[in-house]
Amino acid sequence: MAHIATILLLGSGELGREFTISAKRLGARVIACDAYGGAPAMQLADSCEFFPMLDGARLRAAVEKHRPDYIVPEIEAIRTEMLAALEGEGFNVVPSARAAQLTMNRDAIRDLAAGELGLATSRYRYATTLEEVEAAAAHTGFPCVMKPVMSSSGKGQTRIESKAGLQDAWDYACANMRGDRARAIIEEFIAFDYEITLLTVRHRNGISFCPPVGHRQERGDYRESWQPAAMSKKALADAQAMAKKVVLALEGEGRGWGLYGVEFFVRGEEVIFSELSPRPHDTGMVTLVSQDLTEFDLHARAILGLPVPDSIPARPAASAVILADRDSTDFAFEGLEDALAVDDGVDVRIFGKPATRPFRRMGVALARGENTDMARSLAGKAAARVRIAYRGGPA
Repeated sequence: MAHIATILLLGSGELGREFTISAKRLGARVIACDAYGGAPAMQLADSCEFFPMLDGARLRAAVEKHRPDYIVPEIEAIRTEMLAALEGEGFNVVPSARAAQLTMNRDAIRDLAAGELGLATSRYRYATTLEEVEAAAAHTGFPCVMKPVMSSSGKGQTRIESKAGLQDAWDYACANMRGDRARAIIEEFIAFDYEITLLTVRHRNGISFCPPVGHRQERGDYRESWQPAAMSKKALADAQAMAKKVVLALEGEGRGWGLYGVEFFVRGEEVIFSELSPRPHDTGMVTLVSQDLTEFDLHARAILGLPVPDSIPARPAASAVILADRDSTDFAFEGLEDALAVDDGVDVRIFGKPATRPFRRMGVALARGENTDMARSLAGKAAARVRIAYRGGPA
């Protein structure tokens, strides 16, 4: 079968699964890679490779075996030095090796945003020891937030109310760090009015923005999102200008084409840069029902050099996650009929992960409504009706 392109997908979770669907609909061949078998994207891909993404030699071996037109990271924890080497040899890393390198660790992207680009951020410092943690907290003041410079889904994140909480927060951050180094960022707690993800598409004709996605987090991980989030014209314009500035700075030697999830805190009219992912964003799952072209469709189009609209409208919609609460490899889902009966505008996506663990996202409820408040209510009700029935012992 002829394909328009071969894509090597690095990381095969639920975001990679939806991207695989979008890419294959456009005629691409997808090779899904991850450290474990049966990952969500692998169930739909043309072929699979199994290796830890931090193993540079095996990453190179997969690239040389398949000779992909595009290398598409879905996760942060990747041997980015190898991506840079491969890009230097002529392979197309999406959106660029520079983007992968600078966003793999919170310190690199924060230093770019605050130091080089002058974007508004919270006060922050880094720490590699408890003594440095104490000095950083003295700089930021209390309350503050500690995060590993490299982690995912909120792992290792703690809000700290006083000096007495620093030791436990540091221990928790160290226990949940990914990668090769023990380092955390300690930052001022921002008493924001709301936070958004601005899905920003860099494509062959420039940059397009999706309407802002509002979201709510717990334990540093998203629990619900909605679109479009209400913002003043000034705040939205400032967010778009900041997103454009940082996205263009990440292109490096690569084309830089693809979708970026740029996160902001908003306090009154003040917009404060938080983080960035150079790929579809978990809060953007709402676009599966809010937009005609989902964030995954837009990522695929941008990567492949296909047209992306200048204006991307969204209808009121929301998402609410379905979480596991224990470790298991023997489980089933119940209540889907009840969830889908909540409203005609409700849908449910089960990710197909082969194992559960506490707070792991296993699916998402999606809903459309007359407004975002109605959509959030419907999505929350539907998610609550989906139950995980654990039939065996721990994984």
